[in-house]
This record gives sequence, structure tokens and C-alpha cells, in this order.
Amino acid sequence: MEQLDFDEIQKAFEDTERKAFEYFIDRQTGQLIILSGDIISRAQEILDQSYDDDIGDFDEVEPDEIPEIPEWMEDEIELALEIFMNDQERYIRIPERNPIKTFEAMKEFAESLEDQALKETLRQALDGQGSFRKFKNSLIHYPKERKLWYTFNAKAARAEIKEWLAVSIVSADNDTCANSGDI
Repeated sequence: MEQLDFDEIQKAFEDTERKAFEYFIDRQTGQLIILSGDIISRAQEILDQSYDDDIGDFDEVEPDEIPEIPEWMEDEIELALEIFMNDQERYIRIPERNPIKTFEAMKEFAESLEDQALKETLRQALDGQGSFRKFKNSLIHYPKERKLWYTFNAKAARAEIKEWLAVSIVSADNDTCANSGDI
């Protein structure tokens, strides 16, 4: 397997809304695969039109008729169909970052601060709805601490990714992941 691009995996991990893209890792090559929502919808359309409820799995699915697909989409749709139908062991979806873990990182960061006034402001920001936005907005007038937060958060996210990789894919040590940095 080639080295995993840790920075790209982290970007995918941090895309928590997933409105435009889905992300997968090819376990054989280590390649990050990004599929747009449109590609996924087209592939799902083909599967929906072709899947027979009597078939136990997707291994035997063949489209009844090939729908009209723009040429520039063909390769990506073919890859999406391969991911969804044939090679679920080969490809693994990169999950969104767990908001509970992000919240825990925010609390831990706030508690680590020496500035008592800012610490209390961040504690209050974390109370109630909109805590993620309030937390970030509270750091706007503190550029040094804001930079520290982004570094702290990136390290927390990297630790979560390494944990996920170790369980889901491969040993996520520096030999396997490019750009993994120090944690």
C-alpha cells in the first residue's frame, strides 16, 4: 500500500456536513477517493433501477439498461458503482468527525488556558445551543489563543484519525501516513 495522505484524510474527516462530497480510502492503494454528491446520486440511480430484491447481494447486479451519462462522469460513476457493489472490503468511507469529541477538545482547551477571563468566556460559550459558533466567536479578539486553539484542535483531530485508522484500515504510524506530523 502506498502511504496515506494524512492531510487529505484530515480534510475529509473535518467535512462534517457532507453536502457536496463523500470520501473513501482504497485499502489496497491508500488512495483517497472523493466522490461528488451528483456522482453518488447517479450511481445510486443505476443501482435502484437495476437491483432485484431476489438477489442476495450486489455481486450479480448488472444494469438492465445503461442510462445516458455524460462522458466526463463515466469513470467516476464506474468507480462509485465498484465501491457500492463489488468492493466494500476494499474501500472504506471516511467518517465525519464526531462532534462530541470536538466538544471535548474545546472544553479541554478552555481548561488549559491561563487567562482566567478567557477561560470563563469559553466555558460560557460552551453552555447551550450554538456552542461551536460561540466558542469560535469568543476567540476572534484573541489571535494568539485562536492560533493555539487551531493547533490544539488539529492535534486532537489527528489523534482521532489515527485511532480510527488503526481500527478500520491499517496501523497508522508514520511509515503508513504521509504528513502525519507529531502528535
